[in-house]
Amino acid sequence: MAVPRRKMSKSRIGMRRSGQKMQTITWIEDKKSGELRRPHHIDLKTGMYRGRQVLAVKADA
Repeated sequence: MAVPRRKMSKSRIGMRRSGQKMQTITWIEDKKSGELRRPHHIDLKTGMYRGRQVLAVKADA
């Protein structure tokens, strides 16, 4: 069986785990509506994505 030759140091373990932290979610303000939305996602209020109408907007009941 393969056995590590040396004990991994705390520093090396920390370097390996450095990319595992939680990322903060970014929000951008929509240019036309002013609503906050995720980048590269559809604006659900207007149904627009990159200047094109992608979803049909439902009328308020």
